[in-house]
Amino acid sequence: MIHPNTELKFINEQVGYGVFATADIAEGTIVYVKDSLELSISPTDYLMHNEEMKEVIEKYSYIDEVGNRIISWDFAKYVNHCCNCNSISTGYGFEIAIRNIKKGEQITDEYGIFNLVRPMTLVCGEENCRKEIKPTDFDDYHQEWDKKIKKSIMKLFEVEQPLIPFVDKNTRNELDDLFRNPESYKSVYALKFIEK
Repeated sequence: MIHPNTELKFINEQVGYGVFATADIAEGTIVYVKDSLELSISPTDYLMHNEEMKEVIEKYSYIDEVGNRIISWDFAKYVNHCCNCNSISTGYGFEIAIRNIKKGEQITDEYGIFNLVRPMTLVCGEENCRKEIKPTDFDDYHQEWDKKIKKSIMKLFEVEQPLIPFVDKNTRNELDDLFRNPESYKSVYALKFIEK
């Protein structure tokens, strides 16, 4: 589920749609949470689809830590990647704003955390653009991502959180532990899917 202070807008033919803030969103705010309405497609279910449907699933999903493809029921699936993103997935299974997001600003994410199975060409246009996201990005960048998350996640307890009721009980317990003991921080690497 995407943050309520957002809207879907068409950007251009190359990018397609994007998600934009309709009000200021403070650093540390949960901007996306995997809730009980998200569509979860197991690896076996994915294989049973025809090629056209697999293409659609790949375009709009991410792979979670157990190998399922997750498709958002709302327009969260239209959040675009940016190498200078303003939100990022955390080891707790939700995404937070890693800086203040202004009204009218596009909400962007780091796709390298999405357990890609093949490289993806980027069109983010940032000065620091990596030009391509690779399946190895998780291993190459998770420590850098953790630094960004650690800087912002403790603000989680200081700002308005309209999505907190949608965070599951186990995760809320982990967040309580984090509040009491910042050393209990759960790395974003917890989201990496590792085949067994």
